[in-house]
Parts: sequence; structure tokens; C-alpha cells
Amino acid sequence: MTMHASTIDSIRKSLVGLRMPRALEALDATLRRIEQGEIDGIQAFDELLVEELTLRESRRIKAALMMARLTTIKTLAGFDFAFQPSLDKNRIIALAELKFIERAEVVHLLGPPGTGKSHLATALAVEAVKAAKSVYFSTLADIIASLAKAEREGQLRERIRYLCRASLLVVDEIGYLPVVPGGGNLFFQLVNARYEKGAMILTSNRGFAEWGEVIGNPSNAGYPCC
Repeated sequence: MTMHASTIDSIRKSLVGLRMPRALEALDATLRRIEQGEIDGIQAFDELLVEELTLRESRRIKAALMMARLTTIKTLAGFDFAFQPSLDKNRIIALAELKFIERAEVVHLLGPPGTGKSHLATALAVEAVKAAKSVYFSTLADIIASLAKAEREGQLRERIRYLCRASLLVVDEIGYLPVVPGGGNLFFQLVNARYEKGAMILTSNRGFAEWGEVIGNPSNAGYPCC
């Protein structure tokens, strides 16, 4: 089938006007496949749309990962479950279905350093981003620093409200660094604000019994998240 040059020009202009750069880029190759009888018009139309949607989804994910502060990308496919035989792989795969986010539940990843807690937390966060869930990823030290700064500036309520917007909040490295005085109370306020309203993933190299000491407020050892 031979297409008129005027029709092809019109298609190009439409793709430009609709801001479909990937479809425009793939147009010539698609037209050649039509002329060679490899695909028909409907198939060509479908392929161009898929190309464009793939590009847009890639851009969305990239932007969302930046918003989530996920600068290092880890995946479940890249996790060596054989290295951690005591870890229940099926349970992790079930978590990747993200139903815990819909239920606003808290996932705890506990264990000694080097056991892959941050890798799994990051991988689950990436899965959530791909599923169009809003995510915020931070270490405990950074999140407490941001809360302390907001408190000094009289904006603590606004900061906590901002951190409650994400469907999933990941707090990494609980117990790795000492918490500044008053930091435990600030973190407790955040956890309390999110409790049963937004999902969380918490990673730590300490057991629950040590969390009161780690966070610097033994009276709050029984956090709702724990």
C-alpha cells in the first residue's frame, strides 16, 4: 500500500502537535513495514501508540523516582535470595503486590548490616513508583533533621503534613546513627500522624526492644509502628 506524501505530512504535523516524539521517530519505520505488507494500518496505529506510551511511562517513572528521593535504584530481580536463605522469598514477592500500601500497613525489615534490608526496601519502593503510588524515601537521620529544621522555623505541622501525603514512606537505617536530642519525639509525631493512614517500610539493624534507646526516647518504645 502506497501512502500519499500529503497524508504522511499531515500525520507528522499531527504527531508534533500532539507532542508524540517517540511515535514521530518511529513513523518512517512503521510506514515501511506497512508498505512491505508486514503489518496493516490498525497494527501500525497500535504500535505507534505503544511506543509513545512506553516513552511517557518511562519519563513518569524517572520523575517519580526523583520525587521519591530514590537516587539508587534496586530491584527484586537483582536481589540474591540465595545469599539470605532464612528470608522468606514468597513473602517478599507478596509484598511486591503492594496490597500492604492499600491497607496502610507497616513493613519492618530487621537484621544485621549487609543483609539486604535497604536493597529490599528500595526495590519495594521502586515497585510502588511503577504502580503510580506516591513514595518518599529517607534515612532516619535525614528525616529527623528535616523535622527538626521545620520545628525551628515554626513549620513542623506543615512538614509532617507533607510527609503524610505519600502513599508509602520508607525510613531507612534506623539505629545506624545516634538521634539528636528531641529527635525521637519528632519521629513519633510523624509516625503517629501516618498510623493507619499511610503505609511505611522501616529498616533497622536493631531489634524492637532496642528502639526506645536507639531513637532516644525510651518512653516511646512502643511506637504505633512497632
